[in-house]
Amino acid sequence: MSRKIRYGMVGGGRGAFIGAVHRIAAAMDQQIELVCGAFSSDPQKSKDSGADLFLPPDRCYGSFEEMIKAEKALPADQRMDFVAIVTPNHMHFPPAKMALENGFHVLSDKPATFNLAEAKKLAEIVKKSGLIYGLTHNYTGYPLVKQARHMVATGALGKIRKVVVEYPQGWLATRIEASGQKQAGWRTDPKKSGAAGCIGDIGTHAENLAEYITGLKISELAADLTAFVKGRKLDDDGNILLRFKGGAKGVLHSSQISVGEENNLNIRVYGEKGGIEWHQKEPNTLLVKWIDQPMQVYRTANGYLCPAALAAGRTPPAHPEGYLEAFANIYKNFANCIRARIEKRKLAKDDPANDFPKIEDGVRGMAFIEATVASSKANAKWTQID
Repeated sequence: MSRKIRYGMVGGGRGAFIGAVHRIAAAMDQQIELVCGAFSSDPQKSKDSGADLFLPPDRCYGSFEEMIKAEKALPADQRMDFVAIVTPNHMHFPPAKMALENGFHVLSDKPATFNLAEAKKLAEIVKKSGLIYGLTHNYTGYPLVKQARHMVATGALGKIRKVVVEYPQGWLATRIEASGQKQAGWRTDPKKSGAAGCIGDIGTHAENLAEYITGLKISELAADLTAFVKGRKLDDDGNILLRFKGGAKGVLHSSQISVGEENNLNIRVYGEKGGIEWHQKEPNTLLVKWIDQPMQVYRTANGYLCPAALAAGRTPPAHPEGYLEAFANIYKNFANCIRARIEKRKLAKDDPANDFPKIEDGVRGMAFIEATVASSKANAKWTQID
């Protein structure tokens, strides 16, 4: 197969932040090309956004429905292979459903859907379609996150006892949504964001990271959510106790009113023999702590790392890699799965191409959100994840 994987984008037009991130990530490894899009709910804005990206006018659509129908009608050697969904949360399910039902693979921004009922329905659609669905929990794409996961999976740390994961930001410390700030506007609107604000936006990243690294599933939680900013309808801070299947305990802190914090996602995992510590602000360093040895410092791109961590790197040691490269790893693996499907190749279970978040992670994320909201409403009552 001597061509790039082709995709169409839903959302991500003029004024959007995450659309440009997706396009950069998709382009980084030169394996994927953007061929069409429905970039806005405003048809003219969608067409103008497509023109900004130098797409042919007839491949810039006024709606995702129009795009999917038109692309399906094109010859197989021209139409898109998959749809990238980069809209606010309430518009994740409709284009994903339509794309899958019309034969297109889907890579969606997180969370997977607006609510848990939609996520479960989407999981059924994915299974019935037999197509590939991915979710951009991009922090799982970092090389040293993969190294941490490998060390847990191989038993280097012993049985896991405790997980501490945090994602503090400070950008919503004031009610900037009232000033017309677009990114704040939809994230604090329950009609567009869903049942949770901070927890749905970044708390799900912390939940996903904890489960990805440890391989453990959260079984129940006790949550205390707060909307500190007067007039805000959704939570802007959350503090959650976690119980994992197998006996490990955890703490998850997620906040968007932590003044002065940027995207300070970090995690610490402690086992019977050792522990790991990773910070998104310094992603090329993994601290490894032992019960009977000095602390070790692991660094990206060095030969002592596991194969998955090495496969996720692109530059020699000490050359900084970060957010965009991690995002690109999701796209690369997803595209390689599509390529294998087109070439009728069966991938081994441990092939790096299989390493990206899937619909099961999306369902768990939505279940986590709903359990967290229910627990908080019940005065931090211990609540099982559905």
